[in-house]
Amino acid sequence: MTEQVFSYKYPRPAVTTDCVIFGFDGFELKVLLIERGLEPFKGQWAFPGGFVRMDETVEDCALRELQEETGLNPKYIEQMRTYSDVDRDPRERVITVAFSALVKIEEVVGGDDAAKAKWFSLDSVPRLAFDHDRILRDATTFLKHKIHFEPIGFDLLDEKFTMPQLQRLYEVILGVNFDRRNFQKKMFATGVLIQLDEKCEKARRRPPKLYKFNLERYNEMKRKNEFKLEF
Repeated sequence: MTEQVFSYKYPRPAVTTDCVIFGFDGFELKVLLIERGLEPFKGQWAFPGGFVRMDETVEDCALRELQEETGLNPKYIEQMRTYSDVDRDPRERVITVAFSALVKIEEVVGGDDAAKAKWFSLDSVPRLAFDHDRILRDATTFLKHKIHFEPIGFDLLDEKFTMPQLQRLYEVILGVNFDRRNFQKKMFATGVLIQLDEKCEKARRRPPKLYKFNLERYNEMKRKNEFKLEF
């Protein structure tokens, strides 16, 4: 057998991707997990993900695995960090690239290597397979940092929302309580909110006003990296 030109003779690691997907149900921040259907760690919960194919990028792999294992198809996914501890996978030397996304919660169904797919509240996440506990900790820290420099409610709230709903989202992510007036003042100062001539009819008493994001302003600030919110 003729040896290929430029072939590499030495051992090399495999590459995988893992997807940390956050959603918000109006009260709690949740994360999407799959129950592994195969060894290693069969029956344990983990992040959706898998091995990168020879003909795809890590981004393509992350999106493909997420769709195959949960049915979810986010518009955008962001590379977060690479994990390369030598013994992080019992099968072989594996390096994983972790991605993160913020999505509106929708129904998910386990598929491919995943026996189940389910949304978990952050305070009820079971012990995870591989080093995914560490990845989750890093992802929540990443999200807390991100919220100061990007109006992330756009990805987690309905098209129309109330100020209390937006405030609740920020409080859940940052783990703090804000003064209502101060929070509203700071959000208006960003220029990304549009107050609508509508009220939330679902409220029992004194229906709150509805808002939506100024998408044009949102995209401009994101492109120019101008958004900054300090509490």
